[in-house]
Amino acid sequence: METIQESLPEKSLAVEPLVAASIGTSATPVPARLSLPPKGSCWYCEKPLDSVRRFCGKSCSDSFDEEAEFTR
Repeated sequence: METIQESLPEKSLAVEPLVAASIGTSATPVPARLSLPPKGSCWYCEKPLDSVRRFCGKSCSDSFDEEAEFTR
């Protein structure tokens, strides 16, 4: 059995979850929409948004993912 200190990751190896997912360390594929930077409008329908969101709603994000699957 390992000690608590051995089971905790080192601080130098700490990575944000989205960055770790984009590196490909997990077995699940990363949706293409997570790699998009916010641009002030919806990436699917171009509706104006704030500077944080990428899509105006779930329907646009789902449609974007569906379209990305077919254009691979």
